[in-house]
Amino acid sequence: MGYLTRNFLPCSFGGEVLPATILSDETQYKQLDLGAFLGRNSKAVREPEIVRFAESLRPSYSRIGAIGYCYGGGWAVFQLGARGRNLVDCISTAHPSMITKQEIASVNVPTQILAPEFDHMFSEELKAYSQEALPKAGVPFDYQYFPGLHHGFAIRGDPQRDGERKGMERAKNAASLWFRHWLRQG
Repeated sequence: MGYLTRNFLPCSFGGEVLPATILSDETQYKQLDLGAFLGRNSKAVREPEIVRFAESLRPSYSRIGAIGYCYGGGWAVFQLGARGRNLVDCISTAHPSMITKQEIASVNVPTQILAPEFDHMFSEELKAYSQEALPKAGVPFDYQYFPGLHHGFAIRGDPQRDGERKGMERAKNAASLWFRHWLRQG
């Protein structure tokens, strides 16, 4: 039996858009006031909006999955999949930013993490903690390691570079299979 999919993309930054040209060129990062941006779009500001969005979907859909990348949603999917929330049925994240051990420990749905080798935001300590805590909690867990790749690879990788293109493709395919497995009904 097939299943119907719908995709929704809530705005994680209150409509604010950072210039793609700056985001793709680290030498231009100094042009950003990243501290002010993060203040306007902190977890405390955006979490209630993201939770309300998921709450609005739940009555209409029997199975819901959430995927998040970096700061725009990498941490948020853990909030949606937290014990007692019942907002989503599985989550996937690539190179999550600003996630805490408490958020990892609180997740209670099947969880997939797509982790690059080099990631200043999802540290080696957090990688190790997730690989230890989630299986101990009895949460179905898929950790995929992307050697040679850096933070942001799944959304900002360069498709002209063979290793980055292959990493982006592998991440997309892994997430697709994850959701197909956990959201299929019947």
